[in-house]
Amino acid sequence: MKRVFKLFLLPAFAAILLSQSGCTDKGAVIDQHNMVPDHDWTYLNKFSFNFKIDDEKSAYNVYMNLRVTSSYKYSNMFVLITQTGPDKKPKVKRYELKLASKSGEWLGTGSGNLYNYQLSFLTNYKFPVKGNYTFTIEQNMRDNPLHEVSDVGLRVEKVQ
Repeated sequence: MKRVFKLFLLPAFAAILLSQSGCTDKGAVIDQHNMVPDHDWTYLNKFSFNFKIDDEKSAYNVYMNLRVTSSYKYSNMFVLITQTGPDKKPKVKRYELKLASKSGEWLGTGSGNLYNYQLSFLTNYKFPVKGNYTFTIEQNMRDNPLHEVSDVGLRVEKVQ
């Protein structure tokens, strides 16, 4: 049994630890994707992301992570993003996200029939106070559900 542990379990455990520590992005406060059920994003399906800001004096970049299939039928997307801070007062803003050029070419990076986007909506932003924040993202298009949306996410990173 000791031999099995030395030959297999110990190296496997070490590989898992190394792979987990090597994948972390120290500049990211949060970098998360959530799957859209059946690739149909409904008005009721809002995605919330919670994170903590420890340094209100630093600037941050905030991005919406998005994946759509090549069958997504629009060149843009409108979303509502609600920011709620420690004061619990929500602030809602509507954003238009450009996904394709006027010629119809996707602006994201492709892999198979999926296109990935990291769309900036707050640049060099300073959070007003330390504490817990929640960003909630909801689709704001005329179609309900909005077809061919695979994942929705959020990335917050400290400006270097």
